[in-house]
Amino acid sequence: MTTRTAADRIRHDKRSIIYAWIALTAITLLAWRLAPGHADTTGLDTGLIIAVVVLGLIKCRLIIRYFMEIRHAPTWLKVTTDTWLAVIWITMLAIYLY
Repeated sequence: MTTRTAADRIRHDKRSIIYAWIALTAITLLAWRLAPGHADTTGLDTGLIIAVVVLGLIKCRLIIRYFMEIRHAPTWLKVTTDTWLAVIWITMLAIYLY
């Protein structure tokens, strides 16, 4: 069993933040590409709305986990933030679709 040194943990954290930033950038570009002005569709359909909302949920989770340092928090805080995100985004999607 190997233990990480402090330098290894810092290097791993920096790498994780860079990967999260790349994912956030890719999701932003994908959502922009799915916008009605850029996509081949003429209007908003349910599948497109759900896709954009799910992309927004993923972006929020990445921001909370990696840029608000919740990934190092106790498990109860991780579960609470994930539950809060799910409730907010599902409620928003339900309000928009109905």
